[in-house]
Amino acid sequence: MADAKPEYRVEALAKGLRLLSLFTEQRPTWRVTDLAEAAGLPMPTAYRVVQTLTSEGYLDHLPSGDYRPGVRVLTLGSAALRSLDLVELATPRLQQLASRTGETVNLAVLTGDRVLYLVRLRNSDLVTANIQVGSTLPAVHTSIGKLLLAHLDAAALRERVTAASFPAQHGPNAKVSLEELGEELARIREQGWAVQDEELAYGLRSVAGPITGPDGRVVAGVNLAVQARDWSAQRIVRELKPVVLSTCAEISQLVAES
Repeated sequence: MADAKPEYRVEALAKGLRLLSLFTEQRPTWRVTDLAEAAGLPMPTAYRVVQTLTSEGYLDHLPSGDYRPGVRVLTLGSAALRSLDLVELATPRLQQLASRTGETVNLAVLTGDRVLYLVRLRNSDLVTANIQVGSTLPAVHTSIGKLLLAHLDAAALRERVTAASFPAQHGPNAKVSLEELGEELARIREQGWAVQDEELAYGLRSVAGPITGPDGRVVAGVNLAVQARDWSAQRIVRELKPVVLSTCAEISQLVAES
């Protein structure tokens, strides 16, 4: 059936993109009530989506009560629209990875100096309970973020990562400047994977691998996030890195064939 929805469609992300697509040169500002009507969404749903987009910087709330696209929406661009296809292709493999390891699995892309979460299959024991699909985190303190930053050229890296990219709140092992991070990014680019060792938050570690597009460029990342009390950094690399990279290779192949 031509109108059937894909089994792994992410409705929350689709609704957010649907609302963003309503902003045009002819109508650059909207009220929530008008957005809800135009998108065919219940008012409470539209309000929640608009508030999420505003809190993440993709919409600005004007004194008049209207909303307009924020600066960060420009960084999302066509890559975010294509992310729905990536989610559909990747989700079955990510579910297999979550089932095999019993740990939290994430799929994310780079937007500006942050990572945007497209899929999150969460182990209930994980400490970062507030992260969900549509959340963003500082790229410099996440395994997926560092992996994606490592594949930028030097000029693009300096443009995206500034002093403001390093938040005051972070884990005990976080690097606090691009100068500190530079050597690690070079190593990540060479080895093809990245680890986060209590940099984002105390008690959290993760290992990430790359998803490549048809042209071979790295377009997204997948990670396994675990409790530091259960997994040492060495054990993550030894036991989890191979299964993450295997899953990433499978998804990259699906992307290349789509």
